[in-house]
Amino acid sequence: MKNNFFNKSPIINVLEKPKKNSNISSQILYGERFKVLSKNKNFYKVKNYYDNYIGFISKKIKLEALFNPSHKIKTLKSQIYFGTDKTKKISSNHYLPFGSKLKIIKKNKSFIMFEKNQWIKFKDTCIISKKEKNFIKILKLFINCPYKWGGKTFEGIDCSALLQIYYKYNNKYFPRDTIDQIKQKKGHKYKKNLKKGDIIFWKGHVAVCINSKDLIHAYGPSKKVVVMQIRKTIKRIERTANLKVKKVFKI
Repeated sequence: MKNNFFNKSPIINVLEKPKKNSNISSQILYGERFKVLSKNKNFYKVKNYYDNYIGFISKKIKLEALFNPSHKIKTLKSQIYFGTDKTKKISSNHYLPFGSKLKIIKKNKSFIMFEKNQWIKFKDTCIISKKEKNFIKILKLFINCPYKWGGKTFEGIDCSALLQIYYKYNNKYFPRDTIDQIKQKKGHKYKKNLKKGDIIFWKGHVAVCINSKDLIHAYGPSKKVVVMQIRKTIKRIERTANLKVKKVFKI
């Protein structure tokens, strides 16, 4: 397990470059495993084990080498409570995001302790092997969440992460970026009769059809995750970004 670690902070920003003001390219959630490829004074160069994504993270974050998660967060976010068995105080701005993997240290009534004196509600979790075939249920959790380049959580999410998070929750591999996602399956360049479960790819963008009329995506111009009409969206992206649909395949 040398150089292999698990993130023990709710969210780690993965940066494009080993600089404090670098752009965020992705994120590592609580309980995710990664490998340290190299390090300098302030940053680790890391590779995420799930999708092989490489970037830089601050050396200030909390890591753990030995960790065996048994559960995962099934809600958009789970409030963290601090305290002992008898006294738990809500932290107004601390949450574990959807898909975080954790280990139950102790259970007390409706709460579970996942770190020393840190608790969440048991109802927000499920066993790590549980699958959710209803992709719409997962994607709709993120409706109105802010659009954020490189984001993967309720605080902000981008279009490719919104799709990837469905596969990741179901313990299936799927790439991080649209340039790689589009290569994952055989499909069609374009088809008129789009249906529920069709994934639509443009250059640098992706959306998922939730029925024959509507799609859901993290859409930059709207600055959030939205449901939009399929036909109007295709025409709008062609008009405003000069992009045509490149490929369509089933989720």
